[in-house]
Amino acid sequence: MAEGCMMALRYGMVFFNLLFWLGGCGILGVGVWLSVTQGNFATLSSSLPSLSAANLLIAVGTIIMVIGCLGCVGAVKESRPLLLTFFILLLLIFFLEILSIMLFFIYQDEIDHYAQRDLKKGLQLFGTEGNVGLTNAWMIVQTDFRCCGVNNHTDWFEVYNASRVPDSCCLEYSDNCGLDNPGTWWTAPCYERVKDWLNENLVALWIFALCTALTQVIMYISQTDDTFKESLASLPTFYHRS
Repeated sequence: MAEGCMMALRYGMVFFNLLFWLGGCGILGVGVWLSVTQGNFATLSSSLPSLSAANLLIAVGTIIMVIGCLGCVGAVKESRPLLLTFFILLLLIFFLEILSIMLFFIYQDEIDHYAQRDLKKGLQLFGTEGNVGLTNAWMIVQTDFRCCGVNNHTDWFEVYNASRVPDSCCLEYSDNCGLDNPGTWWTAPCYERVKDWLNENLVALWIFALCTALTQVIMYISQTDDTFKESLASLPTFYHRS
């Protein structure tokens, strides 16, 4: 019975880490694909030009692949050094997540102010030479989220020095529709729209990450704790005596 329990735990850890690794491969693949075929989809930020969707996906996918590989190989070979490294990395990521959440809530107003100011600076680069990525990013965001500007459509007035917006702000897209009446433009602020979307999706992401981390930690303890193994080994004797 004890051997069967340990075998099930080992297979379970291999299965979860294999899924973890495959997920990392998928994320990395999407990031590489974006970088190669859609490299013009870049960041909205003027001060962090390298913070593109492709680069973020590549970084996250690589980290997930490395951690998943360590856990999977460590579980198969029952290698304590690999499992210890795996556990330390998970613990480090967990603490970084907690620290990031704490800092975000503590400095939320400052972060909002800085982000909005930086995004407005980025608007000044819209449509200029050498900033195709930023231009396409704004067009995609405004079209998909049905919004216009950082805080409102008047943010674009400072960019064009006129009462006009990009065509991606239009309720119904057409060439030069941004020159028409403001009644034909989206009125929702992009910053709030994107922020609300992130908040809705981050809750599910944090819950998934926490459950995954707890599962991995329990499996690590099960694989490496001699006391746990000894307790499993004593189960048949216990039931026999009962």
